[in-house]
Amino acid sequence: MTSFTHEIQRNKIKSILLMLAFGALSFAIIYMFMLYFGAGPYALVIGAGIVVAYAAFTYFTGDRIVLAVSRAKPADRKQYPKLYEIIGRLSSENGIQMPKVYLINDQSPNAFATGKSRKASSVAVTTGLLAIMDDDELKGVLAHEMSHVAHNDIQFMMLAVVFAGAIGLVSAFMRNILFFGGIGNNRNGGMLLLVGLVAGIIAPFIALLMRLAISRRREYMADANGARIIENPKSLANALRKIQQYEQNPKVPPVRHANEITSSLYFSNPFKKSSALRIFSTHPPIEERIAKLEQMA
Repeated sequence: MTSFTHEIQRNKIKSILLMLAFGALSFAIIYMFMLYFGAGPYALVIGAGIVVAYAAFTYFTGDRIVLAVSRAKPADRKQYPKLYEIIGRLSSENGIQMPKVYLINDQSPNAFATGKSRKASSVAVTTGLLAIMDDDELKGVLAHEMSHVAHNDIQFMMLAVVFAGAIGLVSAFMRNILFFGGIGNNRNGGMLLLVGLVAGIIAPFIALLMRLAISRRREYMADANGARIIENPKSLANALRKIQQYEQNPKVPPVRHANEITSSLYFSNPFKKSSALRIFSTHPPIEERIAKLEQMA
């Protein structure tokens, strides 16, 4: 129990450091941009204000943005009583408030958790997951997601998702200015070139590394803790095996509304990637997750 408590504290620290790092990177880009357009000594104040305002907006609306992008809709309790029953039981066992339950109309079997805290969280599952999982396997998947909520992973992941997305947008905007607007005769042309370099190359790469910092170890931990809660590692391993079989079928598509920013939230990687690209995946290989669960069993 002590190791899990220690991991929760580490995740909290990582969340703070992640927010500071993304905030600093966003501020640096905005600050140089303001200088180029002649904001002068007020550039620092304006840049800081934009970063603070965006951070506040992120905290209060990030989870809703993720749910909207994923096309998640509130699940009908009468239509899906088993889903509510399992999540309610897991909430009680983890000592957290019952999350809101959402459904994604997608044949690809997957799920994710998001939210601001243990008291304000949401769990979304695809219709494909409900279609292929038996009750024990579904409970294993949901236990994994509820572990993310219980250990405050959702805060860390939400910050990574939204800030990485913001840096991507800012980077694209700055690249357009650099390559299509041109430097011209502006006396700050060198500054714009630096902004373009940072925004177009360095910043997106750093944002990618920070997204990948939503570590595979955290997924392993959620697997282990989920299996511990339901006292049945084989159920979770079987659920992963079914998803693996689905992913290996070339005729079935990946999650339709997942993107590179939200992919780290999902139970399994929503994209079909070759083994050569595993180094850039936010999830451990499914076969390794299955092997660890089978060792637990």
